[in-house]
Amino acid sequence: MKPILHGMMLAFGLILPLGVQNVFIFNQGATHKRFSNALPAIITAGICDTILILLAVAGVSIMILTFEWLRTFLFLIGFFFLAYMGWLMWKSTSEVRNDQNSNHFSTKRQIMFAASVSLLNPHAILDTIGVIGTSSLVYVGFDKWLFTVSCIGVSWIWFFTLAIIGKKIEHIDTSGILLKRMNQVSALIIWGMAVYMGLQLF
Repeated sequence: MKPILHGMMLAFGLILPLGVQNVFIFNQGATHKRFSNALPAIITAGICDTILILLAVAGVSIMILTFEWLRTFLFLIGFFFLAYMGWLMWKSTSEVRNDQNSNHFSTKRQIMFAASVSLLNPHAILDTIGVIGTSSLVYVGFDKWLFTVSCIGVSWIWFFTLAIIGKKIEHIDTSGILLKRMNQVSALIIWGMAVYMGLQLF
């Protein structure tokens, strides 16, 4: 029972802050006419988090990030990608959904963006290593698996919850004004992360 509670608390503490990944998943839930259309983003984010957690517990990711040039490369790619993503969020609009289609991301773009915001965020990777990877060292055998599965389970539940909340707000905001403003706030948050990453290069 202890490994399960420990894993859930750590994972929830890491994933709760309003980051680029959370903003993107919430946005997809809010802007799609059907919840199922947001599943590519949700599933991709869940898979990416699962991979990061497994690598952290296995100790593989910490060896990769010991290379300074690789960390710099991740920050550089992350900066340009987030700047572009922020621009897309800013220009996107949410319209009243009768027979009209909103300006939402296609399945291919959802997968690409969800994977990118999950894997091109050096701080998220370092947090996973520093907290989940290090904490897993106190467990062995079956307890380590319970700890790992708990962390992964929290990620998946959280992403589905975010998208559902976004969908509920979409139903409340029939005019589309609130969602448009939320897109703009999301863009500002993403640009802020891009600037922060850019500063790390210097």
